[in-house]
Amino acid sequence: MAEIIQKDGTWTFDGDAVRIVPGRDKGVGLLRQTLGEVVVPLRALAGISHEPGRRTGRLRLRLRDGADPLLQVTGGRLPEASDPYRLTVDADRTGVAEYFVDEVRNALLLDQVDPGPADAYLLPGPAVPITVAAGDGTVAFDGDRVALDWNWTTEEAKSSGGPREFRVADLRVVEWSPSKGLDNGWIRFTLAGAPAAPAPKYDPYTVELFGFKKDPLMALVAAAVAVRMPHPRGAAAPAEPVPALSKAPVPELAASAPEPAAPEDHDALLRRLRELGDLHQGGILTAEEFAAAKQAVLRRF
Repeated sequence: MAEIIQKDGTWTFDGDAVRIVPGRDKGVGLLRQTLGEVVVPLRALAGISHEPGRRTGRLRLRLRDGADPLLQVTGGRLPEASDPYRLTVDADRTGVAEYFVDEVRNALLLDQVDPGPADAYLLPGPAVPITVAAGDGTVAFDGDRVALDWNWTTEEAKSSGGPREFRVADLRVVEWSPSKGLDNGWIRFTLAGAPAAPAPKYDPYTVELFGFKKDPLMALVAAAVAVRMPHPRGAAAPAEPVPALSKAPVPELAASAPEPAAPEDHDALLRRLRELGDLHQGGILTAEEFAAAKQAVLRRF
């Protein structure tokens, strides 16, 4: 297991997933504090890097495009303090950070994880129910229904229709945009079959954001809704075929069914060892990388 503990947070890697726990440092944004612990499965990762600096460096996780609903709705526009996949690393912990990077990279290599786009969400998104009040309204989401309510800053053209409520099944898209400069941000819900939306300040299905501290929390609402909608790259993977109903198995026979043969797992590990040897001989892996990767395989026997 690899672990790095910093004021910014704690990252732990057990060979199957990176567990991220935000710290309590003042540099940790409200979004990261509210989101809490994030578990990123190995198959959701596209890479990891360490960027050293004179006083502090940074660890960065790179997720596969489309694997995380939060990254999907924010599109790289989160402020750095709100980014859960960045960890500030003190200069005297550089060695630990580099070891952490090596462990994750070796696991990605050994498991042959595809770094390309994902066609289904691999992270569950923020927990529900969730309620956020920011800008000119409040959004509440219970996992099925979205409710919008307004406050004293809301334009009368929007608030005159009263609160709005609708189901995720009725949505065509949910969008989030941060405030930038003099331009306000927004979270917009577009219902299926709806006409073109007016400007955010007049749209009864949009909460306008004014650039205050709680604004990024609306990205959590957008992610919680998005993960319950069809993935933008197509339908979810087909379900396992359901076997035809037949005579129920006799309990005694089911209990005595043979266990799966273990040698197949050993054969797969031996093939990986040979592949690593070929990569080393071909100059793709350095001697140190080959030794570390080989030890990781041997530990799995």
